[in-house]
Amino acid sequence: MTSRNFVLLAAWFGFLGVAAGAFGAHGLTAYFAAHPTLEDTFRTAVQYQMYHTLALIGAAWVVERYPGRPARWAGVLFAAGIVLFSGSLYVLSLFNVPIMGAVAPLGGLAFLGGWLCLGLAAWQGKKG
Repeated sequence: MTSRNFVLLAAWFGFLGVAAGAFGAHGLTAYFAAHPTLEDTFRTAVQYQMYHTLALIGAAWVVERYPGRPARWAGVLFAAGIVLFSGSLYVLSLFNVPIMGAVAPLGGLAFLGGWLCLGLAAWQGKKG
């Protein structure tokens, strides 16, 4: 994956994150009033999606600054983490599918791996 691909993914995930946040705040008021325990789960999905969208932009920069496998893997893992972690929490909170709670930790592991790869890329990279 190139830095351009990571920026394009970040733009897409950022757009969807803002849309999900607005939908949750305005379009799901009645739903969350009826299911108050699910609102925090939805909010967590949006927050982690947005945090890691920014991390994906950082990974795009790292791919340019410190090219190599760890830099590319950081971006891939951040994107996978968004899909697995935030995606499973969206499904859990909107459709009340409890098994999706078991998928979220896989996304969390992907996030952790992305951060480790980001650090490794900088550690191994040439000093500028």
